[in-house]
Amino acid sequence: MLSDIDIAHAAKIKPIKEIASALGITEDEIEYYGKYKAKLSQSLFDRLADKPSGKLILVTAVNPTPAGEGKTTTTIGLGDALKKLGKNVVIALREPSLGPVFGIKGGAAGGGYAQVMPMEDINLHFTGDMHALTAANNLLCAMIDNHIHQGNALGIDPRRVLVKRAMDMNDRALRNIVVGLGGKVNGFPREDGFNITVASEVMAILCLASDIKDLKKRLGSMLIAYRYDGSPVYCRDLKADGAMAVLLKDAINPNLVQTLEGTPALMHGGPFANIAHGCNSIRATKLSLKLGDYCVTEAGFGSDLGAEKFFDIKCRVAGLKPSAVVIVATIRALKYNGGVSKENLSEENIAALEKGSVNLRAHIANMRKYGLPVVVAINRFGSDTQREIDTVKRICSEEKAEFAVSEVFAKGSEGGLELAQKVLEAAEKPSDFKPLYPLDLSIKEKVDVIAKEIYGADGVDYSDKAKKSIAEIEALGGGKLPVCIAKTQYSLSDNPKLLGRPTGFRLTVRDVSLSAGAGFTVVYTGDIMTMPGLPKKPAAENIDIDENGVISGLF
Repeated sequence: MLSDIDIAHAAKIKPIKEIASALGITEDEIEYYGKYKAKLSQSLFDRLADKPSGKLILVTAVNPTPAGEGKTTTTIGLGDALKKLGKNVVIALREPSLGPVFGIKGGAAGGGYAQVMPMEDINLHFTGDMHALTAANNLLCAMIDNHIHQGNALGIDPRRVLVKRAMDMNDRALRNIVVGLGGKVNGFPREDGFNITVASEVMAILCLASDIKDLKKRLGSMLIAYRYDGSPVYCRDLKADGAMAVLLKDAINPNLVQTLEGTPALMHGGPFANIAHGCNSIRATKLSLKLGDYCVTEAGFGSDLGAEKFFDIKCRVAGLKPSAVVIVATIRALKYNGGVSKENLSEENIAALEKGSVNLRAHIANMRKYGLPVVVAINRFGSDTQREIDTVKRICSEEKAEFAVSEVFAKGSEGGLELAQKVLEAAEKPSDFKPLYPLDLSIKEKVDVIAKEIYGADGVDYSDKAKKSIAEIEALGGGKLPVCIAKTQYSLSDNPKLLGRPTGFRLTVRDVSLSAGAGFTVVYTGDIMTMPGLPKKPAAENIDIDENGVISGLF
């Protein structure tokens, strides 16, 4: 069987100029990054400002398992299938982070015959957005330490600096470090650490900013430290926001690429959903809705993380109203939730499938709470039996959710036609989209709603540290913002070992922080790390390049 990169190498894709031209994008509205990728300028946004928007389709999933679910692959394949049905469609995706690419999760360019191209570029440096975000974040950190070193006119308490340095790589050794060692000339010693770039507030700001003016305002609003007297220090107080915006002047523009079948795709931004809000940029999604009659987008991990944040944060900020939601599941994942080991997932097991389907039922019920039609897409594997597929179809019928088998990995758009037709029908149904909670609730009340309504928890417990942080945030006026819960992706609960549909548990909040620039409050649960580590055998060990520049081992 051909690997993803083998399929990509064999593909004959169009120059990006042709993809742009088919969308009605002019030469003056595009900036080329080589032959097959480009950035789209602000002038395009301005020209299309008054054009009606298309219909927005969100693709989400059940909780991820070691068996893999294929959410991005399904998103791309669905877009290709809609195009094959004659629809004007644009796909909106997140950019991959180098950490997972060289770690264990892999990239974010899809797989099989449902990929975005050029996959090597996309999964590596792409157009440099991640590097620009890293540089902007680290400029701020350097200016904070320099300010303290140069006399500390703002009275910043070095023990209460809130911004960590960033790099786009998994490196657990950098989670906790000490900076400023080596004597007076090297600055003031203090404890510090690194986040992975996609977990930084700068990334969240880029993805939620409407334009360069809004970007600069949000950067200036970042809460970066507290003074000795306990008062807040913002990025604008340090006068770092202008220079940071300069570093991000190109990164704020969405990237145009294409699928193997020539469907246009906008890839922009890439916050993780377990430690951030898990959606591509508002700019990319809104532009996709102007360029196409349908925009197919995704949100990270399961619906308890990515979809909840997509609806309660991104849609609220951007004024978006989705028309339908697709939940991706696999027979293998449901059997895993039913207690089958990874090694035995290829064997038919109706009993385990029935047992594990409680996870799918929970995700269907959760998405209905937002007032949207639901379509379940079973990403088919070769080991799936007809009895197993019929079982899931019956379960979906019991939950009054539409059902379709997707074979886009193996067949491309041909394998997604059934799903595309079901999505088109769902998108025409009446919907009553609404966020899960009103913003005038307190932080604790909003967390309580999500914990009970989406996770199925009995309640929420807070550490003393979290209680103190909430009091400080609410005193600063941050209590009326949406909440972004950092939680394990592997379970509906905050315990990754609780599979299926856990009951009888309480959510434990260990800390809370204010992302004032992004416009939400981050709630930390469990052992979620904002700097992941590499696995025992990282994917990097298998990645290589030959004397002709041909890359191998990249999926």
